[in-house]
Amino acid sequence: MNETELKNIVKRIQNAQAEFQTVEVKRSKTKATERLFDTLSSFSNQDDGGVIVFGLYESEGFTVTGVDDVQELQKSVMNQCMQMEPPVRAVFTVAEIDGKNVVSAEIPPIDITERPCFYKGKGRLKGSYVRVGEADQPMSEYEVYSFEAYRKKYQDDIRIVERAEITSLSGDKLENYLKLLKTDKPNLGNLEDNQIMELMSVIRENKPTLAAEFLFGLYPQAFFPQLGIIAVSVPGTEVGDTDVDGSRFIDNQRIEGTIPEMVDAALHFVRKNIRKKTIVDPETGKRNDKMDYPINSVREAVLNALVHRDYSIHTEGMPVQLSIFADRLEITNPGGLYGRLTIDTLGKIQPDTRNPVLATALEVMDVTENRYSGIPTIRRELKEHGLPAPEFRNERGEFTVCFRLGEKNVDAGTGKDIINFCKIPRTRQEIAEYIGLGSVTYAMKKYVQPLVDSKKIKLTIPDAPSSPNQKYYSGAVAGN
Repeated sequence: MNETELKNIVKRIQNAQAEFQTVEVKRSKTKATERLFDTLSSFSNQDDGGVIVFGLYESEGFTVTGVDDVQELQKSVMNQCMQMEPPVRAVFTVAEIDGKNVVSAEIPPIDITERPCFYKGKGRLKGSYVRVGEADQPMSEYEVYSFEAYRKKYQDDIRIVERAEITSLSGDKLENYLKLLKTDKPNLGNLEDNQIMELMSVIRENKPTLAAEFLFGLYPQAFFPQLGIIAVSVPGTEVGDTDVDGSRFIDNQRIEGTIPEMVDAALHFVRKNIRKKTIVDPETGKRNDKMDYPINSVREAVLNALVHRDYSIHTEGMPVQLSIFADRLEITNPGGLYGRLTIDTLGKIQPDTRNPVLATALEVMDVTENRYSGIPTIRRELKEHGLPAPEFRNERGEFTVCFRLGEKNVDAGTGKDIINFCKIPRTRQEIAEYIGLGSVTYAMKKYVQPLVDSKKIKLTIPDAPSSPNQKYYSGAVAGN
């Protein structure tokens, strides 16, 4: 960083009257009297690192108070940097603003194989921090573990399920898998089945592994009750929104079984709870059904969530979440992006694999290609479907993929649009489809009821508002 860049950062801070994800302000005039350990840790543990700016007073609108002894400040900062594990190598810049010295300390990110960076005085568990907005927050035990798991290459998908026996696996599923494994592999085919199962981590020490239960188990949730999918359809755009009857969910379901079984059940739930349009080709007269979201992309997202989620003891109580809102569909799995993978490199590089045995077995079973094509496929299909690009969020041990209907699908239903549309009496379903919402109850509550209350829209059966035959119109006379 040079002086001009530092001055620009100060100007940005003063204009926004705030600190940032990568910028922390300290007033220190002679030395770093404040403890910097939390910030040194959090900046070191994020990919973009961070900058600590000394000589600004936050309580007085981030005015420049200056640093009186630049050398003493730098020595004080470096002293604290050396108390971190691994040690932090700060880079300093000095700039004169309004006749006063402002000092910045750039804190570079450490390599992921060395994270978490922590204050030695507190130890790894209590001295590791993560940056959340403009605040430094202690890492959870799981966040600390996740770095260690990557560094030491833990394979939680093949940990032994102590309470399980080989009889907890489906013989038919296991037999079919072994048959597929032996195909075109003469060396493997000459081995006994028990040897193959040990080699492929189906069993260890004569006990089924977690991967085996979620590939071939009769009922995996007998051993891991929460390792399933919680699927909900919400009558609005946020959890907590209710329909006209006060219900918080249009539909909700706990999905269990093996990974292939859960994928099939999740797709059934989605098909049941999203809108399907029938489009007629004007030239051929052929009818085609079009769902709100391309089902193959939903399948890819659900499969990714189940295959790449964290299966450690730290997340045994955390199911995958599948949520259908009026304007979007979201799938969230425990375990953020693994290893060096980032949001920007999703679908562009070959990633590290958190659960290699699960991923490889599902490829053998022809459930997944395991060719890192899932994200590119999702992006392409959403574009072809006329939807916005998928959104990805990687937040504190959770990864979320979001499919949105898009503004043109959701926001078309302004009051004026609906009034014009209802010059001919319309059913609830027709209005919801016109607005572009999959939830009829949400469309009625959000858009139509206010127009009814203001008498801009009338009911064809005013004495029975909830009648299934009810229609809504804005003309002078209601038609049939």
